[in-house]
Amino acid sequence: MPNLPINDVLPDIKNKLATHNRLVLQAPPGAGKTTAVPIALLDQNWLGDMQIIMLEPRRLAARNAAARMAFLLNEKTGETVGYQIRQDNCFSNKTKILVVTEGILTRKLQADPELKKTALVIFDEFHERSLHADLSLALCLQSQQILREDLKIMVMSATLNMDTVATLLDNAPIIQSEGRSFPVENKYLGKVIRQNNTNPQQQLMMNLTNTVKKFIHEHEGNCLVFLPGVKEINQLSRQIKQVLDNESIKNILIAPLHGSLNKQQQDLAIASPQNKDKEKAMRKIVLATNIAETSITIEGISCVIDSGLERILDYSPASAMNRLNTQSISQDSAVQRSGRAGRLSAGVCYRMWTAEQQLRLLKHASAEILHSDLTSLVLELANWGVTKVNEMQWMDLPPSSATEQAKTLLQQLSAIDDRGKINAHGRDILKLGTHPRLAHMMLAALQLGQAYHACLIASLLTEKDIFQANADKSADIHDRLNVLVNGSSNHHSIDRQQCKRIIQTADDFFKRVKRCSPTMINTATLNKETPDNNVSGVLLAYAYPDRIAKRRNGNEARYLLSNGKGAVIPPYFQQHHHEYLVVANLDAKQGGHYLSGGRY
Repeated sequence: MPNLPINDVLPDIKNKLATHNRLVLQAPPGAGKTTAVPIALLDQNWLGDMQIIMLEPRRLAARNAAARMAFLLNEKTGETVGYQIRQDNCFSNKTKILVVTEGILTRKLQADPELKKTALVIFDEFHERSLHADLSLALCLQSQQILREDLKIMVMSATLNMDTVATLLDNAPIIQSEGRSFPVENKYLGKVIRQNNTNPQQQLMMNLTNTVKKFIHEHEGNCLVFLPGVKEINQLSRQIKQVLDNESIKNILIAPLHGSLNKQQQDLAIASPQNKDKEKAMRKIVLATNIAETSITIEGISCVIDSGLERILDYSPASAMNRLNTQSISQDSAVQRSGRAGRLSAGVCYRMWTAEQQLRLLKHASAEILHSDLTSLVLELANWGVTKVNEMQWMDLPPSSATEQAKTLLQQLSAIDDRGKINAHGRDILKLGTHPRLAHMMLAALQLGQAYHACLIASLLTEKDIFQANADKSADIHDRLNVLVNGSSNHHSIDRQQCKRIIQTADDFFKRVKRCSPTMINTATLNKETPDNNVSGVLLAYAYPDRIAKRRNGNEARYLLSNGKGAVIPPYFQQHHHEYLVVANLDAKQGGHYLSGGRY
């Protein structure tokens, strides 16, 4: 086993878990908690023939944590250590440590509230405060209180105020591990005078490009650039390639890293670059979203360039709509990001903001439960037998406005009754593992003989768009369905890899729909029918009964929704002047809708 800072507290962790069923561990990035702690517990008497489940908030982190632990045990992934994530798993009957993502743990708890085969549940990177992590912890705590007193729960975090977590866990003991990192010099570059005719986004990209050039010429090793999203990653990648071409630089690899890449592309970003040039060592510039903040180690990083931005999904109870917001990161995230430059040697972090702005950043990121759509959470609780959210233990109580709106929608979708209790249809909705709106639509489509059609629509609305960001976009979902079904389009900016991912997700939905369809449907005869475009609007109306839209007048693309809100198709979308639409995706901030439904 490698010599890691966490090793110093492993005996204390073992002793505390031998006498306590709840434990809090605080360890800074790089201490080794994710891989060393589960392995160290394999020989404990309380484990017996049961399993350790470790929750990771991201699929990439889950897969890599399992692979790293298997390597340390000199085994293949799937033996002692395995993983289970969406659309992928690798474990066996011998697996003692199972690394899972959040939705998987929720499903395991709902299927077996006692977690009979589990001795310990570890919540890793809890400071990210994802909605599913808060829900899973609440379910685990109640299961421990009522069904499994011997079930052990450990919460691990790098930056969160652990006293608050310990209080939630009935004053559980706290163990703190020292980190081990080399010094990182933080350089603030925020006071750059904006050039004429540039907006803030353009100026940021120019500043980032200039800072990357500075890294290329003044630093050795590899560089990690944090960006808010895929759009910025692609834009900066093009600009860096132009710099490399102009200066005839051949030994630098540009590697994007974000959640929608496939396994091979993600592995390329994480691993050391292969040295193809014998005269010059290969270097790497990784362009990443906040997926690279925690739980994964990218080889050889000595320089970090931080945009200071992240993109989060924000929910407005007033409009009942989600929107992606780009916002400044927290102080905790800034510390996490800069620390990536000090894993192997002294490093440097260039921050695209000022030292004064750093002091004004929020200390901790806001918990997802405070600004998310809670429809799925309320349905999960109903399935657990809870109709009032305050019956559970939360670090942050879900907002009453969002929970009441969720209950109203679930009643519209016929998933719960007027007392908030789940019914058979609601349980079928949960089996599909997606938003209740989309699950309700897919189940309703069975009666119309358009099940696969609905699965394609659900996949389109779940995954990233197939039309690239710089494209002249259409607002009609039929244009996307035609690409998926026929493989042809007049559109020149289609992400073919994304098309494959969407079809894969649709196929996965189709398998689940066939497993939980109503008894009057002969699922054995269900095949992938050709989508009937005349039914698209009807299907979407099942998912969005509150967003059926009627055109206000004949000359403008302005609509009135059935929930009383207004909407408009912005001029940068291709116009579709239909009298009725279903609005599947609406940007409440800009007042325009996107991926809107078909005619009916």
